[in-house]
Amino acid sequence: MKKFLKRYSPNPEEVKNHKHLGWLSQHLHNASLWNFNRKSIARAFAVGLFCAFIPVPFQMLLAAPGAVIFSANLPLSIALVWISNPLTMPPIFYGCYKLGAWILGVGIEKDFVMSLEYVWQVFDVIWQPFLLGCLVVSVVSSIIGYFGVQLIYRYRVYKRFR
Repeated sequence: MKKFLKRYSPNPEEVKNHKHLGWLSQHLHNASLWNFNRKSIARAFAVGLFCAFIPVPFQMLLAAPGAVIFSANLPLSIALVWISNPLTMPPIFYGCYKLGAWILGVGIEKDFVMSLEYVWQVFDVIWQPFLLGCLVVSVVSSIIGYFGVQLIYRYRVYKRFR
């Protein structure tokens, strides 16, 4: 898996010297941003999965500074936000809304229609359960992703030594 990820990752030197990165380019010289080891991959899963469920456009712009701050693998952090893509966003965010409504104990809109126009009409009613659900899913998925990667690495090392 490491070889596959390294093969399809961008060249670090090209990314570091990209003219549109601005202030971020000076922080891209940290070696842990480009390593594929247990710590950087686990941190990348935590950052990428956390940002994937934040309901904002261009989640990659949140994942990149998050990867720099937490010394996570940068390409993997950015790639993981694509779990929530234009095809998967409606069901994911509807599930987040239902979870938030369940946590808050409020009723779910009975005549809910999965369209952007309808969501804007009832946004004043659904915004609190929606954002709470997104926050809960972000935190839980990042924790599961982090510890899941740690467990997989430890299992593989145990299996290799055995």
